[in-house]
Amino acid sequence: MKTDNVILIKSKAYALRIIKMYKYLCAERKEFVISKQILRSGTSIGANVREGSRGQSKPDFIAKMSIAQKEAEETCYWLELLFESGYISKRIFESMYEENLEIIRILSSIIISTRQNLKTKSATSKNQTYYS
Repeated sequence: MKTDNVILIKSKAYALRIIKMYKYLCAERKEFVISKQILRSGTSIGANVREGSRGQSKPDFIAKMSIAQKEAEETCYWLELLFESGYISKRIFESMYEENLEIIRILSSIIISTRQNLKTKSATSKNQTYYS
């Protein structure tokens, strides 16, 4: 695994924060339903990023990054519910939410640039086929 890959590092660190929050919600707040949902979606982000980094093809890579992005969006929803229902403080919500939005922005950028590179490569190979 590349140790300088920003999205791998950030998504794993975020998963660890999610696990800590899950433990807090269960032990201190006695919340077991939404906490399980956010544990699943919040740790799934990094798992899909990791799996995508070992993708068999560019379309496979894009698919995994897209799934990670969807899981991050779902995590936003659970964070909103936890905050609006009073289970987490505004400080925790804002910190977790902003970190999640940063991950979503990075994933969006990765997906867009990979799709553009794939189109460019496809167009270049088509041109070479017709003019060779």
